[in-house]
Amino acid sequence: MAQKKVVVVFGATGNQGGSVIKSIQGDPKTAEEFKIRGITRDTSKPNAKALEAKGVETVAADINNKDQIKAALQGAYAVFAVTNYWEKMDAQLEEQQGKNIADLSKEAGVQHLIWSSLFNVNHLTNGKFPNVEHFDSKAAVEQYIRDIGVPATFFMPGFFMSNFEGFIRQSPDNNNAYTLALPMPDDTPIPMFDAGDDTGKFVKGILTHREKVLGKRVLAATDYETPKQIMETFKECFPNGGGDAAFVKVSKDEYKGALAGAGMPEKAQQELYENMAFMHDYGYYGKASLDESHAILDEKPTTFKDFLSKSKAFADLK
Repeated sequence: MAQKKVVVVFGATGNQGGSVIKSIQGDPKTAEEFKIRGITRDTSKPNAKALEAKGVETVAADINNKDQIKAALQGAYAVFAVTNYWEKMDAQLEEQQGKNIADLSKEAGVQHLIWSSLFNVNHLTNGKFPNVEHFDSKAAVEQYIRDIGVPATFFMPGFFMSNFEGFIRQSPDNNNAYTLALPMPDDTPIPMFDAGDDTGKFVKGILTHREKVLGKRVLAATDYETPKQIMETFKECFPNGGGDAAFVKVSKDEYKGALAGAGMPEKAQQELYENMAFMHDYGYYGKASLDESHAILDEKPTTFKDFLSKSKAFADLK
């Protein structure tokens, strides 16, 4: 029996990392081919112990500690690397974390680095929206990986469907109807992505189509939906409580004001405003088609309707 290839998964107890582990282990073919090494800060936590019970090798490592990361990558065939900008809201820190993983992956002879990346919005918009740091920092790492020559594929997660669990709220300004209020036109195409269920589907496809996707971006989204379509789907799913649901376009000041009211600092307010505002004219993925990325999947990605049907946030509307 051939020795299994080791796939290192960062953020193993998180949403994206957990999805990758679930998909690889849930497919008899990939479960036979790959062994999972899950990276987490604390292997004594219940979530880590649950992974161990499923046959995952768990390794304690801090993403900011190069020696620990180096040790975790020894003997690895592939690496799925994801970082969390929002933990510190520090673009330079996230960039350094990614570059460290790239350098150490090259040093360890990793044959397939899968970097969770995003587009450089500053470049995409010719400098019109220069403050979407959580996109641009990941894009800088992507470019660095290309420059140093690590065999890699760039997993590009779409707009998380789970965001809408917080975005769609009852509004006293709209007769208490469920309302989606964003600073964009109602025909803005948003690439919809269920991170919890579908990260693994796309990453498994990347692993099993290595030669096809080396050096390429895989756009991880089910489809493009506009705010108008999103609210139509919401009404369809919840005809009783959500029948009057609607989308409302808000101004920059109104949107930032709402974020300020939720306690968000000015820097984050501006970043999130620009994140929403650039999509209509420039496209989240630069207006690229999803067809090529879907071609590597052997499982259907989750629709927004399917996501809403299992959402605990709207359980009372069913």
